[in-house]
Amino acid sequence: MTDGTKRVLVTLALVGVCVVWGGTFVMVKDAVSTYPLYGFLGWRFAIAVVAFLALFPGTFRRFAPGTVKVGALAGVFLIAGYVFQTWGLQDTTASKAAFITGMFVVITPAMQAIVLRRPPRATTVAGVALAVVGLWLLSGASADGWTAGDTRVLLCAIAYSAHMIVLGGPGRKHDARALTLVQLGVTALACAAVSLVFERPYVWPTSSVWVALVVTGVLASAVAFAVQTYAQRILSPAKTALVLIMEPVFGGLFGWLAGDALGVRGVAGSALILSGMLVAEFLGGRGGSGEHVQLEPSLEGPSVAVIESDAETAVE
Repeated sequence: MTDGTKRVLVTLALVGVCVVWGGTFVMVKDAVSTYPLYGFLGWRFAIAVVAFLALFPGTFRRFAPGTVKVGALAGVFLIAGYVFQTWGLQDTTASKAAFITGMFVVITPAMQAIVLRRPPRATTVAGVALAVVGLWLLSGASADGWTAGDTRVLLCAIAYSAHMIVLGGPGRKHDARALTLVQLGVTALACAAVSLVFERPYVWPTSSVWVALVVTGVLASAVAFAVQTYAQRILSPAKTALVLIMEPVFGGLFGWLAGDALGVRGVAGSALILSGMLVAEFLGGRGGSGEHVQLEPSLEGPSVAVIESDAETAVE
């Protein structure tokens, strides 16, 4: 197999990952309409842990001192993200949820500028401005306008941003596979515990819910991570991120096929959010003087440009 053929196949595999991620918005929305939220997440991530260990059986050998602590911290924000997103899907459309979730690509550099007390970069301001205008247009895309579900999904995007900052900070010192396994395990245990205590009586998943659990747990988590890991050896980080940024596009497409109606205003808002993501991802991915930009892979979604000073990189 030639290098060119290999790159094409890997690119198609990444597109397949985006298709799966986009499709999960509709699947999860349907599943949690009939099944308890925390029970669904508990099962989803328990399945993801098993699938992840099957694909990466040597992960435990990659643990280092502090891996569990950092992974658990990242897992807290991951739990918040998935809980708010899944809860939000109960009161908003899959299409809107897909694009609002994608705003974490824009929120991350803005949040990092606040946390590190650095003046925001022009590209960050431009990306945020485009995304906020897009969000305003998208919020009026339906008869209900901005809903409680939209607010929850936006909180999901903020939690995902905090998650990315942890991975781009203390997480840089630890193996990505080991950190991912800890995050999956922490999320599975926490959600299962909440479900066992508060979601009674226990309900066994139906066949349709099991389909959603397998797709989200195996394909959207474990297999998607494996594809991204392999793709990083073949494609540049920028090209990988460019493909993965298509996730909200597929989410919007599947939502439309399921009956969501965005209208002209909603489509325009979605396009502006996507534009803001592109600006933050690629123009924001150019390091300035004394800066180093690292594209941090997300567990589910596009990679995110995390800015570091060269001094910080040298210390590591």
